[in-house]
Amino acid sequence: MAGAVEVEQGKSQSLFNGAESKGCCADKGPGYASPLEAMSGPRETLLYVTCVYHGTEIEKPDYLATVDVDPSSPSYSKVIHRLPVPHIGDELHHSGWNACSSCHGDPSAVRRFLILPSLLSSRIYVIDTATNPRAPSLHKVVEPTDIVQKTGLAYPHTSHCLASGEIMVSCLGDNDGNAEGSGFLLLDSDFNVKGRWEKPGHNPPFGYDFWYQPQHKTMISSSWGAPAAFTKGFNLEHVKDGLYGRHLYAYSWPDGELKQTLDLGNSGLLPLETRFLHDPSKDIGFVGCALSSNMVRFFKTADGTWNHEVVISVQPLKVKNWILPEMPGLITDFLISLDDRYLYFVNWLHGDVRQYNINDPAKPVLSGQVWVGGLLQKGSNVVYVTEDGKESQFDVPEIKGNRLRGGPQMIQLSLDGKRLYVTNSLFSIWDRQFYGQDLVKKGSHMLQIDVDTERGGLTVNPNFFVDFGAEPDGPSLAHEMRYPGGDCTSDIWI
Repeated sequence: MAGAVEVEQGKSQSLFNGAESKGCCADKGPGYASPLEAMSGPRETLLYVTCVYHGTEIEKPDYLATVDVDPSSPSYSKVIHRLPVPHIGDELHHSGWNACSSCHGDPSAVRRFLILPSLLSSRIYVIDTATNPRAPSLHKVVEPTDIVQKTGLAYPHTSHCLASGEIMVSCLGDNDGNAEGSGFLLLDSDFNVKGRWEKPGHNPPFGYDFWYQPQHKTMISSSWGAPAAFTKGFNLEHVKDGLYGRHLYAYSWPDGELKQTLDLGNSGLLPLETRFLHDPSKDIGFVGCALSSNMVRFFKTADGTWNHEVVISVQPLKVKNWILPEMPGLITDFLISLDDRYLYFVNWLHGDVRQYNINDPAKPVLSGQVWVGGLLQKGSNVVYVTEDGKESQFDVPEIKGNRLRGGPQMIQLSLDGKRLYVTNSLFSIWDRQFYGQDLVKKGSHMLQIDVDTERGGLTVNPNFFVDFGAEPDGPSLAHEMRYPGGDCTSDIWI
């Protein structure tokens, strides 16, 4: 989809019950009036992917790759453009837009710029994707010195656009890597540093992801860990030392007052990606807790406070030839289909992608599962031990003659919910620690999984394989994916 996707004219009512469509006249802003209207949008033809050289021993800048995902194109499943950033050592990671469906009611707003926070250098790159969607260009660089001087924040991670036209970015610590220095950066519509979003004294003890639900006047954020810890690789002792998070933070929206801290306990260690249901009237969301390998549902109670419960638990597997006697699944990414019917998540270490029916959010039902990598695939040195004592490994398909490397990590779903794209790099230092040379030296790949949206089910597309191990400057590590017109992890409805 080249350029910003627009809702069809003439659709005057939201398809979610109880929500009037905000952009129902001829003049509309970016995105769609409702999540269900977004599902009827055009099929994706391009994907923007953050690609990393930091940590691979290749002294080149990270870059934004443009991938052709149009099956009718001669360059289908190939990288058609690469935009290197000006500096080396940034660690491009997540991305977001300057404007999304939260701005749909503002006809002056345009989805034009992709925001690329650099996790390690703390730079933020602003990329023009509208002038030439197939070949984006650099628009502006927000320098870390400016961010630190005006806010004290560093290690930027998640960015979301606001209906005001501002951009909000979660930051995981201060310039010294202390988690206590985390908070939320505000950029104005021209990408100047405006300040911090949260009220003074209301910064969270840890930072990571966030999602806001304006109809409930709430923003929920999660907690990875102290940059001084996770940038050196994962150390289980750091969890015991309190250098990793296990909390959710409920803020008043939009005024930034920390109202409640939810302690997830040992069942919620390293809570990462955080999503509300897309229906803006709903007061329910989920967070994937990586180390505990649990999916936690959070919800508003009758007295207006927030509570939580584990609704999906991935059991650790007893293993041999690994660093620990048991291996967690490590849920590192998840998303929710735009109709709030299915939830998808990955187990980066076990190697499977799962689909759950969440028609009843309190009781998800497994409806699809496929293995596309992991440490336990056949041919690996690591085996898991079944309950009856037998050693076993998972069958993982080859795609277009390629053995799958690493484990499924970032995922992105098509607007209609029928195609799930998968990359396999988590964070270059952790990639090297857990998957070694097989991933770091050979590079990432991108897969596409076909989704049965009627009965449930996942099937790997045998004709789609993007090999980032064959890049002109050498193998790179591919992370987050974005469509030019927005998607289910970038757009928020108000």
